[in-house]
Order: sequence, then C-alpha cells, then structure tokens
Amino acid sequence: MKSVQDYIDIINWKKGEAHAMDWLYIELNAGDLLQEVEAGKNNIRNVCNAILECMLEGDTFMNEPAEADKVSSSLTVRYYCDNLSETRKKYYTR
Repeated sequence: MKSVQDYIDIINWKKGEAHAMDWLYIELNAGDLLQEVEAGKNNIRNVCNAILECMLEGDTFMNEPAEADKVSSSLTVRYYCDNLSETRKKYYTR
C-alpha cells in the first residue's frame, strides 16, 4: 500500500501539472484518488491524511466529512494552483 508521503507526492505532482497548464484550481476527491492509484485497496486513511497535509491557505473543502479526523471517501478539496509558493501557510494542521 502507498504511504501518506506517496500520496503527498502524487497530489503535489497533480498541482504542479495544473499550474503548468495555467489552471486556477483542481479538485481532488479521496475516493476517486484511491481508485485511480490503488483500486481495490482499503487505504483511505493515508489518502485523506495526504489530502489534508497538502492544503495551503486559500484551498477549500468542497465536501468536508463530519468525522473529526476527516477520513472519508467523500472528502473533496479544491486546491488553488495559481500560486504554489512554499511561503503559503499550511491550511490544515492535526
């Protein structure tokens, strides 16, 4: 199974690709990302933790699960890709 860091790398790659294509934002859903990368695996916790770790100021929840730890296949985040500067603050901290 993929680690949280593996998923962070995948998400950051997707954000970088979107930035290179001059897209303003991308939306990622935890269930869809898991299906794309590890179809049939039960690794939603690592996917969700990576999605949350990659959130920067300005990024928003499109679907925020009610669970306190936000672990759900319905977790969906809009990442703004116009400014991927490392100086942007993390949005979500555990």
